[in-house]
Amino acid sequence: MTQALETLKSNALKMLKKYFGYDQFRPMQLEVIEQVMQKKDVVLIMPTGGGKSICFQIPALLFDGIAIVVSPLIALMQDQVQGLRNNGVEAAFLNSSQNNSEEEQILKSILAGKIKLVYVSPEKLLTQNFYHFIKTLKISLFAIDEAHCISQWGHDFRPEYTKLKVLKEFFPETPIIALTATADKLTRDEIAENLMLKTPEKFIASFDRPNLSLEVRQGLDKYNQIVEFIEKRPGESGIIYCLSRKSTEELVAKLKKSGIKSVFYHAGMNSEERKQAQNKFTTDKVKIICATIAFGMGIDKSNVRWVIHNNMPKNIESFYQEIGRSGRDGVKADTLLFYSIRDVMTYRKFFEISPRKEIEETKLQRMLEYAEGVTCRRRILLAYFGEYLENDCNNCDVCKNPPKNFDGTQIAQKALSAMMRLQEKVGMNMLINVLRGSASREILENNYHTIKTYGAGKDISFQNWQQYILQMLNQGLIEIAYNKANTLQVTDFGKKVLYEKKQVKLVHFSEVEVQQEKVVQKKLSPKEEMNMELFTLLTQKRMELAEKENIAPYLVFSDASLNEMIEKLPIDSQDFKEIQGISLEKLKKYGLDFSHVIGSFLEDKLSKKKNIVGATYKLTLFLYRVKKLNIEQIMQRRKLGALTIVGHLSDWYEKGKAIDIENFITTTELELISNAINELLPDEEISLKNLYLKLEEKVDFEKIKWGIAHYNRNKNAEN
Repeated sequence: MTQALETLKSNALKMLKKYFGYDQFRPMQLEVIEQVMQKKDVVLIMPTGGGKSICFQIPALLFDGIAIVVSPLIALMQDQVQGLRNNGVEAAFLNSSQNNSEEEQILKSILAGKIKLVYVSPEKLLTQNFYHFIKTLKISLFAIDEAHCISQWGHDFRPEYTKLKVLKEFFPETPIIALTATADKLTRDEIAENLMLKTPEKFIASFDRPNLSLEVRQGLDKYNQIVEFIEKRPGESGIIYCLSRKSTEELVAKLKKSGIKSVFYHAGMNSEERKQAQNKFTTDKVKIICATIAFGMGIDKSNVRWVIHNNMPKNIESFYQEIGRSGRDGVKADTLLFYSIRDVMTYRKFFEISPRKEIEETKLQRMLEYAEGVTCRRRILLAYFGEYLENDCNNCDVCKNPPKNFDGTQIAQKALSAMMRLQEKVGMNMLINVLRGSASREILENNYHTIKTYGAGKDISFQNWQQYILQMLNQGLIEIAYNKANTLQVTDFGKKVLYEKKQVKLVHFSEVEVQQEKVVQKKLSPKEEMNMELFTLLTQKRMELAEKENIAPYLVFSDASLNEMIEKLPIDSQDFKEIQGISLEKLKKYGLDFSHVIGSFLEDKLSKKKNIVGATYKLTLFLYRVKKLNIEQIMQRRKLGALTIVGHLSDWYEKGKAIDIENFITTTELELISNAINELLPDEEISLKNLYLKLEEKVDFEKIKWGIAHYNRNKNAEN
């Protein structure tokens, strides 16, 4: 690595720790940052919760000037800006929710160089007044969020996004980073083309979200199943997606009768009503929101623990993006999808008036195939986005209740061979007809009957061939080329099966039984019960602080940070710096409050003789460093002897804690003890008794403990 890149990495890591509280970048983040810092264009596909924003926020902090972030929704801008400010980053947004006075104040701050990132809508960015304004600024970069909106192949195509291609005309030397969580191959290519990016580097992060469990059920008796699902997850925050506005309101009314508090959200509400519903959910005042797909695009809420689809989404991109709103913090989260043929029929009615009818129907079919799939669901999702998972995930309903399978390598090879001999120019039905040896006019006219694999699968029924090819599609052996009349293409993974005889497992469809996972209520261990109790106390403190500042609780600390606190039990600022996700600004604002929660919890448990590893040492440190008690006061409070308390504190001092040792022992005494240790080494054991005797019983045991700790701390520093 060159010196320049080493310096860049070092500076980027400093910014990451200072403003976001992380010691290391996640996979691919640093590589993207390096490209942007070299003023190169980038297309980044990274799943929800993968850390896309860091990839432009860090360069924005390192560059001179201001970064302009294009974002489609007001809520998304507000969430991200609030999060940045809470981390100590100067950021702002400009949108229709502001009056002229507010906008003017922000523009003044931008001109004064006080803002590092400004979030705007595509419409705002391209107004003549704003264009003339930003031409006067030093723009460090443009970040185009939700970039799939620019592609006709994307699941959320927005015509206003297509106008963003003028950015390269107006600002040819300014780097552009286009970001999205969901984009297939066609969408990725069109993003780069429509934004007129200059030889952009394309980064495609893994779409795998192993913390998300995946489950699909048929849409029978949905309501009772939803209630049971929620009751098994008390206090957890979740989203229920519904197909229509009416169904969100009806579901909220039914949940209320069952004693479950929730709110609804849909496009038929006025902006103030939607804002209030969203605010109740993001601030944890209401844990559950029932919403149409109008909700969620702008939600940065990291502590959503589950997502239910009351109806099947219309495509896999939407489904993946919506389940991705759970578990953004990397902590375990659950997803449940209900599907029925009624959902399919409803969508097909919508598509009748859509200019993208053929694309929409093809993508709907893939979504239905996912729901009815008998393959590991994670493998199906990853294969759709061009990623191949070698082994099953063991975290979906299919893996937990696997159907019987057989070695289908030969069947797969017949289909793949036929596809290659047909030059990958046919769809599923034609491929099956060729394999079955059909003598239709189209086959004869195209001479398909002359290929070697013609009739190679005549012993398999048309319906079974459909099922096997679908399983091959779901496992990533083949893919559909939507831009080539939905023809089937062999993937790199498929070529390994065809040419390298890689084994393929298929399922006899007649043997598949739909099984729902049996949830067994496991009794919690004493440790798990205490962890849950501490988590509750930490979330209560988080809510209290969030309400004071009128911000969402997850903007204080994420669930992931709280879980790490439970694991590590941080006491002082040195400890809290080691917790991931705690920036220096957050440590300054909230560290002491959470230290008090943890310290008081430990004191309560120890007084009840509960066993927590390391707790007694941590409680002494808490009382000394946080409560500011002296040794005598700690002895009285803990009902322990002086030597024990000194043992705790000297041990912490040896490990590098900031303890004023001069309050307990003089420099002369430290030198005396250090000399005695050196005289005993290496022949005699360094113990309190040996040193006490060596020092002619003139130095007490407490001071000898401090002396040993000081000696070892210096030796550790030397090494």
